[in-house]
Amino acid sequence: MYVCVCRAVTENDVHDCIAGGATSAKQVRDTTGAGSDCATCVRKICAILRASQELTTA
Repeated sequence: MYVCVCRAVTENDVHDCIAGGATSAKQVRDTTGAGSDCATCVRKICAILRASQELTTA
C-alpha cells in the first residue's frame, strides 16, 4: 500500500527505512522523499513510527 502517492513510497519502504535506523518523519523524508511534496502522508508516517516504537518497547 502506498503511504506517499506523490513519491510512490510504500508502507514497506517506510518499514525498511525504520529498520535502517530512522526514528522521525524527517529522517524518513530525507531517505525516501515521502512527505516532501504535499505532506498528506506525514500523519501516516508518524503512525507507522509510533507503532514500530511500541513494538520495540513491548
